[in-house]
Amino acid sequence: MLFVYANCLKKRMMLNNNSPKHYFLLFFLILTSSVCAQNKASGKVVDEKNNKELNKVDIFINNDKTPSLTTTSGSFIIQSDSIIHQLRFSRKNYTTETLDITPENAENIFVQLSQAKVSDIQEIVLKSGKTKYKNKKENPAYAIMQKVWAQKRNNGLEKFDTYSYKEYEKTQFDLNNLDSAFMKKKIFNKLDFIFSYADSTASGRLGLPIFLNEAVYENYGRNKPDKDSKRTLVAQKTSGFQDNQVITVSAKNLYRDINIYDNTLNYFDIGFQSPVGTDGFGTYDYSLMDTITIRGEKAFQIRYQPKRKDILAFQGNLYIDTDTYAVLGATLKSTQKINVNFVNSVYTQVEYDNPDDATFLPKKLVTEFEMSPFSKKKGAKSIIAKRSVDYSDYQFNKPLDPKVFKRTEEEYEDKFTNKDDAYWTKVRPDTLSKAEQGIYNMLDQLQQTPKFNRMVKLFETLGSRHYNAFKGIDIGPIFSIYGRNEVEGDRIRLGARTYFGLNDTWRAQFYTAYGFKDQQIKYGVEARYMFNKLNRFMIGAGTSRDIVQLGGQLTSGDGVTPQSSSTSTFFARGENISLSSVNKTSVFAAIEPWKNFQIRVDGVMQSIKSAIPEKFNLMYYKDGQLRQTVNDSHVTISLIAKPGAKFSQTGIDRYQARNLAPTIVLRYTRGIEGLFNADFNYDKLQFMLYKPFLIGSMGKLVVNFEAGKNFSTVPLALQNIIPANLSYGLVPNTFSQLNYYEFVTDAYTTLQLEHHFNGKILSYIPLIKKLKLREVAFIRGAYGTLSDASKAINVEGFKYSAPSEHIYYEYGFGIENIGIGNLRIFRVDFNWRGNYLDRPDISKFGVKAGFQVGF
Repeated sequence: MLFVYANCLKKRMMLNNNSPKHYFLLFFLILTSSVCAQNKASGKVVDEKNNKELNKVDIFINNDKTPSLTTTSGSFIIQSDSIIHQLRFSRKNYTTETLDITPENAENIFVQLSQAKVSDIQEIVLKSGKTKYKNKKENPAYAIMQKVWAQKRNNGLEKFDTYSYKEYEKTQFDLNNLDSAFMKKKIFNKLDFIFSYADSTASGRLGLPIFLNEAVYENYGRNKPDKDSKRTLVAQKTSGFQDNQVITVSAKNLYRDINIYDNTLNYFDIGFQSPVGTDGFGTYDYSLMDTITIRGEKAFQIRYQPKRKDILAFQGNLYIDTDTYAVLGATLKSTQKINVNFVNSVYTQVEYDNPDDATFLPKKLVTEFEMSPFSKKKGAKSIIAKRSVDYSDYQFNKPLDPKVFKRTEEEYEDKFTNKDDAYWTKVRPDTLSKAEQGIYNMLDQLQQTPKFNRMVKLFETLGSRHYNAFKGIDIGPIFSIYGRNEVEGDRIRLGARTYFGLNDTWRAQFYTAYGFKDQQIKYGVEARYMFNKLNRFMIGAGTSRDIVQLGGQLTSGDGVTPQSSSTSTFFARGENISLSSVNKTSVFAAIEPWKNFQIRVDGVMQSIKSAIPEKFNLMYYKDGQLRQTVNDSHVTISLIAKPGAKFSQTGIDRYQARNLAPTIVLRYTRGIEGLFNADFNYDKLQFMLYKPFLIGSMGKLVVNFEAGKNFSTVPLALQNIIPANLSYGLVPNTFSQLNYYEFVTDAYTTLQLEHHFNGKILSYIPLIKKLKLREVAFIRGAYGTLSDASKAINVEGFKYSAPSEHIYYEYGFGIENIGIGNLRIFRVDFNWRGNYLDRPDISKFGVKAGFQVGF
């Protein structure tokens, strides 16, 4: 309008013989027009690499401290009451761009932002070499770290009455170090189109994304008046092997949340020494590099590296605020000699906000693993597993509706997390790269390729131990097909189960077995149904007829289809003649009134007799009569707690991710005489605690404690048997140098301690340390009593005793991580029997070996 009016005025001036006052008015309007043009600017902001439009860009006018506009799309229009002579464009994880604005360039501005390193550290001055100090007190980095320790901060969420925040998580797997020779391999025939989605890496080789999972969580918590918290998955988008239970569980098993202030950082349930821990100077050398600027704050840059390269430790940089001595950020990179199975390298980057002198809040966590099944050589074919988590929208001390802490059925439905593309565009802190976006298209094509589906099926079969024969029907477990024992001779076992998906609410399964020596058919069948995913209320029933090794476990369940590992053993010391023939029918109901806390009730009817009466005697006296079959009916109430456990599915069968969560079981059993012709009334109480502990840089201690008591006199078939392991394989929570039924108890207590040193000792031995072996030490003990009445009820009760005179113990050490390259899954244990050495037919020393798949 102003421009039109100025032109009209110009024509009028020409008609009025160019009056001076009209010239002045025209000059004033043109000047005003110029000023107005600089009060407004418009244009577009894109990613410099792929020219994709960027949202969430903060635009600052002139020297303003706060943004005048945060964009919601790539295009922007910004206005101001004052003259705009400069615009500053800032976005998280991108370099900041500043443009001078004139009337000529105020429109159609085209801004390209380049991605920056996380934290966008500036003004770094690196110092070469390492300064040697007579003692750590002369090291200026030591004085800084002392102040960090003196003001050791806790997670700020603990100090507020209530809090809430959002969490965006992205997990991605990439095939790394691809080359032309690899891509031409026969296995990729008819699959070569996938390499069109590959992208160049920093090494110059190709990386191919194969799995991408995005998830958004809402977190709520309160500390007063009572403590409570909830983490709700509100959105999830997965490409790749989302239907493959093995991949899903593996992804969840990889990552742990870490607190840089802790002395020990948990990776793969293995302890790494933290560079910010109070005993860090025992592991690391620190060097003060410079004072730099990081996210607008002045910070000390401290470089650290381990004193010894062959221990579980990191190298990298710490960024410490010069005023508050808070950790603003840190990088943690493993050494080239990292001794973790399947892992070539570990890299983590953390960022923290520090609202006050006592607390911190997580801002960003990036963890990247390079993994290879065979080789640790640089450039070997590998998988890059990267997880990044952004924490945002922190809110504190705002009233929270109590309903937000309650679980709802809706949260457990698959559709609850389904969101459209517009939602993901809005919630992502950063746009997906071209390669990441291509994963969705690539997997759509792959799933239409029969060859690819066959490869996935093979991997799934090996991981789940079941082969999907038909829609909804799996055959297996495949590793239980063949066995051998004294009763059956060679034994063939075939089984099947229903399986429609990860979150099935019902499952039926059965097996049948045949022994070529006894020429008898055995079987087991079981069905379970879950009514509610929220409280996991389920019921089930089953029946079986089989040859069983009783006493294989102390705190054992009442399920039908699981098979004792000691029933079919064809590589063991001595003959396994203490087998029982068991006919069992059971029903159960279970519910989880609270997360990770289950109440389960089992009802069991069973008959038990010796499978080899001429060699193994289970006969007993009842009311003066000699009997060979025990008829038993009992009800068991179990309380099972797994605080902190994480599961990958919500169906009737869940796969628990590995972590340091304990398992606690309290179980009461009541035998009911006369019910279905049962022979005995009895009461039994049992307790079990299993818990791994990280012991700083010394490794991991695994504790298994069990205790129980029979309050009534019962025959051998219903007694507590201290579990033995006659096989040459590794069987957890058993005693390697005991014989079956060597110790029988009314009341018992057992404790098993196993400590994994993670190679800390062997790494000091020249030559040996190159083998990257890891040492294990263990000790096992059992104490129990057996009453005279319990001995007298059995025909051969005089043969049985409890470890009541002394605590029975055995001890030993093991060597794990045996193998080549990255494939180190073999373990050998050397076991010694500590006492009760005067007994006949005992084993004082034994060697056990087996595969131990883990990091």
